[in-house]
Amino acid sequence: MAIERLLIANRGEIACRIIETAKRLGIETVAVYSEADRLARHVRLADHAQFIGGRAAKDSYLNIEAILAAAKDAQADAIHPGYGFLAENADFAQAVVGAGLIFVGPSAQTIEQMGSKAQAKALVSAANVPVVPGYHGDDQSLETLLHQAQSIGFPLMIKAAAGGGGKGMRIVESHDACEAALEAARREAKASFGDERVILERYVEHPRHIEAQIFGDHSGRVIHLYERDCSSQRRHQKIIEEAPAAGLNPTLRENLLQAAVDAARSVNYVGAGTVEFLLDADQAHFYLLEMNTRLQVEHPVTEMITGLDLVEWQLRVAMGESLPNQDEIPSPIGHAFEARVYAEDPDQGFLPSAGRIRSLNWPQSARIDSGVEAGDVIGIDYDPMIAKLIVHGQDRQSALKELQSALDQCFIEGLTSNVPFLQALAASDPMQRGDIDTGHLDRELSSIYPAPAHQAEPALLVAAVVWMARTDREGQIRQANSPWGVSDGWRLGLPARPRFLRIHQGGQCHSLTASVEHEADDAAQTQSIVHIDIDGASHRITPSALSATDNGALGQVWIGEIDGEATQAVVHATAHGLIEVSIGHVRYGFRIHLPGEQTGADAAASGQIQAPMPGLVSEINGEVGQAVKAGEVLALMEAMKMELAIKAPVDGVVSAIHVAPQSRVDAATLLIEITPSE
Repeated sequence: MAIERLLIANRGEIACRIIETAKRLGIETVAVYSEADRLARHVRLADHAQFIGGRAAKDSYLNIEAILAAAKDAQADAIHPGYGFLAENADFAQAVVGAGLIFVGPSAQTIEQMGSKAQAKALVSAANVPVVPGYHGDDQSLETLLHQAQSIGFPLMIKAAAGGGGKGMRIVESHDACEAALEAARREAKASFGDERVILERYVEHPRHIEAQIFGDHSGRVIHLYERDCSSQRRHQKIIEEAPAAGLNPTLRENLLQAAVDAARSVNYVGAGTVEFLLDADQAHFYLLEMNTRLQVEHPVTEMITGLDLVEWQLRVAMGESLPNQDEIPSPIGHAFEARVYAEDPDQGFLPSAGRIRSLNWPQSARIDSGVEAGDVIGIDYDPMIAKLIVHGQDRQSALKELQSALDQCFIEGLTSNVPFLQALAASDPMQRGDIDTGHLDRELSSIYPAPAHQAEPALLVAAVVWMARTDREGQIRQANSPWGVSDGWRLGLPARPRFLRIHQGGQCHSLTASVEHEADDAAQTQSIVHIDIDGASHRITPSALSATDNGALGQVWIGEIDGEATQAVVHATAHGLIEVSIGHVRYGFRIHLPGEQTGADAAASGQIQAPMPGLVSEINGEVGQAVKAGEVLALMEAMKMELAIKAPVDGVVSAIHVAPQSRVDAATLLIEITPSE
């Protein structure tokens, strides 16, 4: 059952991750790609590549026939599904085996059993695995569901029986709200999974999400590789994961891990899987949430505390090798965190971002699992993950410090990322205490990550000083080590000439006047002092350490004094006027107004409507000559499975429409022009 050529039926980060291990084991790899992924990193890394269809997932990565045809053409003898797409599709697993190939995962029967929440909970209950009280029956009439809801009691959780990811999920506080919630959940479940069946469960308030990594082999042996805590979630999507889970009672941990093994044994599990549990607020009881019959996104934290390669274990089990006994598994070493870095804008309600990555700056101290490199494009067709950042420490506190430091050093130019949000979350009091439940971020988001901060003046001043140090008076990057590149305007016997800067932060534009003077200290050493006037206030800045002369992203520590107060920041700056400053693990983003540049705010004020991100213009509602009011919806765009309303920025008259419905556009494409009213 040796695997000599492996086809990876996936893309992005997980495809690259599988290729890495397969190559180390001497296994040839075959990538598959859609029209959107012709130049993707996983295609570049693989030994062979097969085209499987159009941009839409249904035409490519969800197309079972196309993937099997690609495996046949490439003469592959095994298929690894990764996670997502077809990874938990029983029909796909059966088709792979039916084609005479090795499926790197559990059997189709196991996937089917665990894929149905109702069936899964019935099976594991028979194995004495605790489940949340609820209704998982076949009678899906509204009358029965309402009766069962009343019997279970409120608050109540409604879940789609055939899916996950928060789709078809509703929390119901009272009987009066139950009927409308049931109808809405069933509609969403039908649209998302083609199956409107739901299950009802008692809602466990303020739970932690604890999951166990399990493995099974063909001999029937099932073991665990300890647990992870994935409670840091927003809208049921995991953000930061850690292993092991902090603060668990040793007896409870042992019982939970044994329950996970028992659940896997109940379905003759083979390969890697994860058994997820809810731990109640008192940390006295745990209940099965679901079982994922695949490798999890967060598997690296388990690898970091065990020193094992889980993808290697998957491949070895698929080839018929036996697992070690549980007592042969090493005890966890230290603590690990993983942060999911996404192309999304936390200041705009986590709106997905897209575009070409100009540069990437990753910390040397962290493990980075990524499906992209500088120059690659995050498109609108798939999940906008950029990378997973993983750190390890000797204990939880040291690992958390490593995470904070690593996030400070991250810099992504070309699109907006959630790194500022990750920094704020990692530095928050609940994260420091290990006291986050699955609903915490939805309840307390504004306290952990407030709206774009207006109290960013120290960071703004650092950004101004850094830009002045890097550029001449015309805003051009000066030559390194050139005496003619000094930008302070110093002249013999005369005061320095001031420089004027416009710096944008979010929707605000700050105008600054800055000048530099040189002072000699008692040791006759010359020191540069920067004076900045902004909003009627004057500030004195003394940079004592700054290296800011290259043309790329810096990621360097700035040390100095601002109005006599010692200040330290991590600075990232580019030749394109983008500067990000982190002070106290809070990141502020600034854009220097370059000479002759028109900003998005300027364009909006003049009546120009630009595409906020790459996408499909699905509808145009306005026409030339039409009078419009600010806020009126003039077009609709579809991007990353979201619908965006394109609104008039000003009152006026539509003077030009530059795109037609069903047009694909890039970010900042001019869509519509309005002549503003006087």
